[in-house]
Amino acid sequence: MKLASLVSAVAIVAGAASAWAAESKGGLGLGTKAPDAAAKTKMKNVDGKMLSIADAAGKSGTLVVFTCNHCPFAKDWEQRIVELANTYAGKGIGVVLVNANDPATHPEDGYEEMQTRAKSRGMKIPYLVDATSGVARAFGASVTPEAFLFDKTGKLAYHGTIDDNRKEPDKVKARYLKDALDAVVAGKAPAVPETKGLGCGIKFRS
Repeated sequence: MKLASLVSAVAIVAGAASAWAAESKGGLGLGTKAPDAAAKTKMKNVDGKMLSIADAAGKSGTLVVFTCNHCPFAKDWEQRIVELANTYAGKGIGVVLVNANDPATHPEDGYEEMQTRAKSRGMKIPYLVDATSGVARAFGASVTPEAFLFDKTGKLAYHGTIDDNRKEPDKVKARYLKDALDAVVAGKAPAVPETKGLGCGIKFRS
């Protein structure tokens, strides 16, 4: 009985952990372009204007990060994502953050909450609402945060996570997204083009 109870307890904990944290399940293939219809889909920015990923494309490349407000993973990486976004937007990289979560199930991911978060974090780049979750689905995005970096020709050059330590920024050893951004700005291929995205599963709208 004790063994059975222990096995049951382990199964429950494992199930809870898998529900809390998820790994990205693929997404667009490296070297491919963003789906045309998704890239041209107009989404509402926190400033009230309608904007598409194509509208925000930069001369050196384009970074799309699927993120949200409520997820602990997104929160831990948020300031680093914003700092990278603000910095590389000034280096020819078009940057958009996209929230595809359903606020009906997670109110913290509502539009007004996005506006508040953008202001408090000093975002200088668009934070868009994927109102049907269709853009996230087209990209094959599955977790928050999940980064898709395209080079100046529009081909996917990097896909995955931000760095190797979400909890302790001062102990980061591998800055995957930053290194990929530096490479793309320089017109080179990232040394590490893909990593496993880790975060909360996207709460897709039905």
